[in-house]
Amino acid sequence: MIRSMTAFARIDVSQDEAELTWEIRSVNHRYLEAFVKLPDELKALESQVRERLSARMGRGKLDCTLRCRLAPSQAMSMQLQHERLDALLEVCREVERRSAEASWPSAMELLRWPGVVQDAEPNTGSLQVQALAALDEALNELIATREREGTQIRDLLLARLSGIEQQIVKARDRLPEVRARMRQKLEARLAELQVDVDRDRLEQELVYLLQKMDVDEELDRLDGHVIEVRRVLESDKPVGRRLDFLMQEFNREANTLGSKSADAESTAVSVELKVLIEQMREQVQNIE
Repeated sequence: MIRSMTAFARIDVSQDEAELTWEIRSVNHRYLEAFVKLPDELKALESQVRERLSARMGRGKLDCTLRCRLAPSQAMSMQLQHERLDALLEVCREVERRSAEASWPSAMELLRWPGVVQDAEPNTGSLQVQALAALDEALNELIATREREGTQIRDLLLARLSGIEQQIVKARDRLPEVRARMRQKLEARLAELQVDVDRDRLEQELVYLLQKMDVDEELDRLDGHVIEVRRVLESDKPVGRRLDFLMQEFNREANTLGSKSADAESTAVSVELKVLIEQMREQVQNIE
C-alpha cells in the first residue's frame, strides 16, 4: 500500500479525569523525524510516544502534540507543609527574642520559603493509559489519510507510466524512418559535392553514424524501468526511496535519448519523456 507522507490527524477524548487532544501533522522528509510536545503532567510518556511513532511510521517529519485539560478534581493544588512551616516560625520567634529590631515576616514571605508549599500532583497513571490509547487512534487516522492520498498518488504515477510507454513505442516505431532519413541525407550531401564515393566506405560510415544514434538500449532500459516501477507500486513496504532512485534512472535514459536525437520528432519524444518523469518525480517526493 502506497502511503503519502503528508497528512493530519486529530483525536479528542473526554474522560472523567481530563480532556485529551492529540494532533499529528506529517510532511515529507528523507527520514523519520518526530517532534513531540507533551503537557507537564504527561512528560513521562515521551519515550513511549516515540516508540509508537517509530513502530508505525517509516518516513516523514512528524509534529505530535498532546493537550490536556484536567478535571477540577484532578487539577494541581497547593499543599501547605505544616511541619516545615512550624519549624520556620519557631526560628522566626527565636530571632525575635534575640533581636528587638527583627521584624516578623509576612505571610507571603513565609510561603516563598523553600519547602513550605508544595504542588500536589494528580494521579496520572490511568491518564497515561488513556493518552496512549488516544494516540493509537490518532495514528490510525493519520495512516488511513496517508493511504488514501497514497492511492491517489499511485493512480497519478500509473497514468504517467502509461504516457512514458506511449512515448517509448513512438520512439521505437520511428527508428526505421530515422535510419532511412539519415541514409538519404548522407547520400544527398555527397551528391551535392559531386564526388565519386566508395560504396563500401559509405556503408561503413553509415553504420558508424547509426551506431552513434542508436537508442535501442535506452528504450529497452526505459521499458525495464517501467516494469520495475509497476512492481514497486504493488509493494506493501515503504517504497519512496526506491522510486526516487528509479526516477533518476528514467532521467538518465531520457537525457541520452535527447542527446542522440536525429530530428525534431525524436527531440519531441525526449522532451515529453522528461516532462512525464518530472511530474512523477514531484509525486514520488511525497511517498513514504
